[in-house]
Amino acid sequence: MFVIKNYVTTGGTVACALAIGYLMQNGTPAQPRGERASVDVASVTDQASIIPGLSEVVLTSSAPVHGTSKETGSDNRFIESSRSEPVNPIDCTLSARATAVPGAAARLVVNAPCHSNESVEIHHSGLTVTQRTDAVGRMDMTIPALSEYAIFLISFEDQHGTVATTHIADIANYERIALQWQGETDLQIHALEFGASYGGNGHVSAETPTEGAGQVVRLGNTGTGDMKNIEIYSFPAGLSNQNGSIEITVETEVTSENCGRDLNIQSLELRDDRLRSKDRTLSFPECSRTGEFLVLNNLFQDLTIAAN
Repeated sequence: MFVIKNYVTTGGTVACALAIGYLMQNGTPAQPRGERASVDVASVTDQASIIPGLSEVVLTSSAPVHGTSKETGSDNRFIESSRSEPVNPIDCTLSARATAVPGAAARLVVNAPCHSNESVEIHHSGLTVTQRTDAVGRMDMTIPALSEYAIFLISFEDQHGTVATTHIADIANYERIALQWQGETDLQIHALEFGASYGGNGHVSAETPTEGAGQVVRLGNTGTGDMKNIEIYSFPAGLSNQNGSIEITVETEVTSENCGRDLNIQSLELRDDRLRSKDRTLSFPECSRTGEFLVLNNLFQDLTIAAN
């Protein structure tokens, strides 16, 4: 079939040549010298149909499409092959920005395109907390600051990291209590402001819906063994018109993961513009007491607040 079509194509070419010659001799007059001659393809086809012996020839186009081509089937057509487009390399630039926000805190935004869904450690004034980036390598968090000129060190498991800084202008108005630990144990700071009882107004914790002047913020990923977690209680002492004391306690549940074991914890206190830290060891009771809650009321001294 391929040979026959070649003959047909060749016959078509001969028919075109004969038709054009016939028209030049018997058809439209020649163009004046210097002007470009034009040929109407439709008229060529019409004239070719009256030339004896060529009335059964069908003219077809067999010009290949630009680019690499291949023959398909029996109709001798050509199909352009797809060309692979160059892939742009990912920009792995690691960046971080810290911005002061109300409440003597900093909003920290990290962009790490080549560290998607990865753990990242944030270090600030003795605090260390583990966060995770999202699917595009972005992390956005707000953290209470522990220093006026706040410095945040950001580090990934592959030792890549960066630094972000910001100025916390209103930090002198706040007193803070922070607790940090590592592992699956869930530690909870509870603040009883000015004689408040558990469950009432003035009882402040990360999970308590009651209202109080202070606030507890929890950061980290409690429930995973190697993550570093923090809880921070903040009270706006410089803005308060109340007098009295705030009782600070820490609660935790005895579980199968921590029973009979020791847990290393660290407390940090920002009082009167001074930051103090202390390392401690918390010994959990035996596993027969799993499910019980421990109330630790000797980790922090009560906060004493004087009206301004």
